[in-house]
Amino acid sequence: MPHPSHTSNGCLITDFPNLSTGDSPQRRMGRGKIEIKRIENTTNRQVTFCKRRNGLLKKAYELSVLCDAEVALIVFSSRGRLYEYSNNSVKKTIERYKKASADTSNTGSVSEANAQFYQQEASKLRNQIASLQNHNRNLLGESLSNLNNRELKSLEKKIESGISKIRSKKNELLFAEIEYMQKREIDLQQDNMYLREQIAANERTQQQMSLMPGNEYEVMSSTPFDSRNFLQVNLLEPNNNYSRSDQTTLQLG
Repeated sequence: MPHPSHTSNGCLITDFPNLSTGDSPQRRMGRGKIEIKRIENTTNRQVTFCKRRNGLLKKAYELSVLCDAEVALIVFSSRGRLYEYSNNSVKKTIERYKKASADTSNTGSVSEANAQFYQQEASKLRNQIASLQNHNRNLLGESLSNLNNRELKSLEKKIESGISKIRSKKNELLFAEIEYMQKREIDLQQDNMYLREQIAANERTQQQMSLMPGNEYEVMSSTPFDSRNFLQVNLLEPNNNYSRSDQTTLQLG
């Protein structure tokens, strides 16, 4: 099998070992599993990068030869250095990829991806709705059998906090209503005093007219009872039927 040392773009590729050869079974069995995470040691990270990069380039080459596949591989190191391999041309392979992605023949796969996405979102929403419904039942004191002591204490604090806020809002509304009623009471008292003054002035006017000589009969005949007045005034005997203490108090609701 040929082992090219350069790609079509001029990138250096390390020599690949014979595909028929490999590590001995004893050596492969001695390798342990490593945790896949970022290597903190700089030297170890660089050594691992070189080894894995060469292995990746080797696998790309093998895939292109064994399966007659068009393969393009691009790798950037942590320092920004570019490593690439392509059995044709990286640029042409990328253009082919863009054309295949935009091809209308792939609309079915796009629709399937969208349908899968919406199904996942719908599943998330159903779980959220179920969680909210269960939480509301817990607030009403229902479905508490699955809660532990810590969760019950947390639920109790939430309920007490909610009750405190409700009582605070209720007291605020009550105080506002009381303040409004007090202002309303003052306004009614002022209206009552004004009406009392009007009644007293009307009474004094009637008394003065009744004391005028020669006008007693005319006053009686020309002053009919008006239902709109608050009280009926006897013009003949104003001082016998009325006193300041016997005046009817006007009550306003």
